[in-house]
Amino acid sequence: MTSDRDDTEPDGAPPSGEDDGDSPVSPEERLFASRIVEAMLFASAEPLSEDDLAFRLPRGLAVADLIAELSERYESRGVNLVRVAGKWMFRTAPDLSFLLQRETTEQRKLTRVALETLAIVAYHQPVTRAEIEEIRGVSTAKGTLDILMEAGWVRMRGRRRSPGRPITYGTTEAFLVHFGLDAIGDLPGLDELRGAGLLEGNIPPGFSIPLPTDASALTPDEDPLDEPELPFGEFGEDED
Repeated sequence: MTSDRDDTEPDGAPPSGEDDGDSPVSPEERLFASRIVEAMLFASAEPLSEDDLAFRLPRGLAVADLIAELSERYESRGVNLVRVAGKWMFRTAPDLSFLLQRETTEQRKLTRVALETLAIVAYHQPVTRAEIEEIRGVSTAKGTLDILMEAGWVRMRGRRRSPGRPITYGTTEAFLVHFGLDAIGDLPGLDELRGAGLLEGNIPPGFSIPLPTDASALTPDEDPLDEPELPFGEFGEDED
């Protein structure tokens, strides 16, 4: 008597004969995958992460290698493949951008106060409105932060664990994309700002620029924005 053979596969295991991710990739498959990455980047209005790209690719292909090949291929072309905010997108080559200036939409210029506020948020985040005013030395209208949030460059992060539980602010991914930064740590330091003429020659002794960070995780002295209201009699919200 013969017994029936169990042909079932363990859960999650690929059926016999199918690609398990270790099979060699043919040149034709690699070229096709490269074209997929290229098409996705051209069609997307927003930067794409390696995970976004890998989702559409056949198994067994290294996205980082395909991106490196595309980046090299477009290095001398009219558009370049660049990394911004930890993601990838095509942008006009820097030496040709002046040719397209007539076709770009004129953006509303930020006031000096808004620019100062944006710089403080970028370098000191997470920061509250009171801390912004302390750094600037003058009061800051709430509308200034509203303008920066409407532009998509500043966001509300959480609430400071201090009396009044004020809202903390930080920069967004759109801020990095607009200014062509891969990470907030790419912001210019003291020497770079001085070399660009953005700081006067007579800098006070001990003056320094903080090392910026935009980690999405809340810091130990921050609570989530949706934290339940405190019981009556304890500190409450003091923001307008």
